[in-house]
Amino acid sequence: MTDSTSEETWTKLRKHLPQPEALQLVPEIMARKYIAIPLTVHDNTLRVAMANPADILALEALATQSQRRIETEPASAEEILEAIDFNYKAYDEIERQISNIALLSEMAEGGIGLGEKQIRFDSVVNAPTVLALTLIIDEAVKARASDIHLQPQEDKLRVRYRIDGTLHDVLSLPLAAAVPLCSRIKILASMNIAEHHRPQDGQFSINANGRPLDIRVGITPTVYGEMAALRLLDKSRATLALPDLGFLPESLTKYDQMLKAPHGMILVSGPTGAGKTTTLYASVNCLDCVGQNIITIEDPVEYRFTHINQVQVNPRAGVTFSSGLRSILRLDPDVILVGEIRDAETARIAVQSALTGHLVLSSIHANDAVGVVFRLLDLGIEPFLISSALIGVVAQRMVRQICPECVCMVDAPLVERMAYSKEMGEERSEFAYGSGCKSCANTGCQGRTGIFEILHMSDDMRMMVLNGTTAGELQIQAIKEGMIPLMKDGMLKVKAGITTPSEVLRNAYSTD
Repeated sequence: MTDSTSEETWTKLRKHLPQPEALQLVPEIMARKYIAIPLTVHDNTLRVAMANPADILALEALATQSQRRIETEPASAEEILEAIDFNYKAYDEIERQISNIALLSEMAEGGIGLGEKQIRFDSVVNAPTVLALTLIIDEAVKARASDIHLQPQEDKLRVRYRIDGTLHDVLSLPLAAAVPLCSRIKILASMNIAEHHRPQDGQFSINANGRPLDIRVGITPTVYGEMAALRLLDKSRATLALPDLGFLPESLTKYDQMLKAPHGMILVSGPTGAGKTTTLYASVNCLDCVGQNIITIEDPVEYRFTHINQVQVNPRAGVTFSSGLRSILRLDPDVILVGEIRDAETARIAVQSALTGHLVLSSIHANDAVGVVFRLLDLGIEPFLISSALIGVVAQRMVRQICPECVCMVDAPLVERMAYSKEMGEERSEFAYGSGCKSCANTGCQGRTGIFEILHMSDDMRMMVLNGTTAGELQIQAIKEGMIPLMKDGMLKVKAGITTPSEVLRNAYSTD
């Protein structure tokens, strides 16, 4: 079969096929074993995409399982496995296991079992709970979710996945499942299973669909029971390089130059979920980890790296950002990464570290790059210290990317056209949008990228800070020296067909 025919098969896998009737004939475990996925069923024939159509044993097994004659189409193993991940959903199996939990819980409330019998009964109840939670996590990984939310309501347990920064309802389970699922999470995360009235947090590691995952857990009581939020930390995504984050070429060049400074402070700003930690990790990974002593202090340590010394904040043991940073200075560091500057003491020690021959990287909350300078002033850092220590600032946001499988040109609303015209100085009425397809779960978006604003402190800007400039004046000077504002960076990605004007407005809108 030609490459064009194989590509056509892949397009079908992503957009239209397989048929649900075909999927029911071959279980997921068999599809993964033989790297084959059923496409269509017609009369007595089942059409299957296979990585190896000449595998006689696989063809016989599929024919026996489906009781159909097998026709094959070739496709790559990677394409088929991705199609299996997307098309085989375990929601029905999750609901079946949850119904077992609810039934067994009702029996338990009736007083069945005492002593040793009760222990055996508890293990029976736990079995469907374990499987249900595993399936919920597996489905979240398949859906590219970053978070799982288990939220008890008045009459149900609401299960939601955060995909590309947006929450989606995926399951509605009986409320009786909330307590067993939370208990299972507590056991995995080494929490106090008997505590139901105070917030708890923890972490555990698992393998989901063959991929190692660290899962950070937060559980807190609500009026309807305990809710849980699970942050999925995919270790394969921790190794992103700076060019993969979405920097424009000129912005990446400027940031690379900032990272080559032997000492000073580089700050990354943005709201929660803007990708600050990812940028900091990518920045550290591009440095010389062998020839330099790189030490981080984080809360929590989300990903672990070789050749980098990582310190976990632990307030109970007296390890805070400020105390930990002070102790790090006695360990002969070359580069220090501070997870977040939250208070005046941490800011002061970080600035002093930058002035005494260390390269300091950290995150801080501010609306834009210029706002970081004034945030440091608010924390009590003297202007002369800021002008001496600060190398530059990166302000960033995350925007959803247009799904490449269903992209089309659409007439945009007036407000989006005006925003684009204001930033780009050109008129356009049509922009690329995703119409929604099977590949992107009908959202029109697939994956996210960053939009960035990079302020590099020049001699002129340092003098302006020393002389007590305003935010507006500093912003004008930064743009004059080549800084691309967040909105313009976003609209440049709109022009390139990467994202939509509405995404940029939603994430980077400013009243200025």
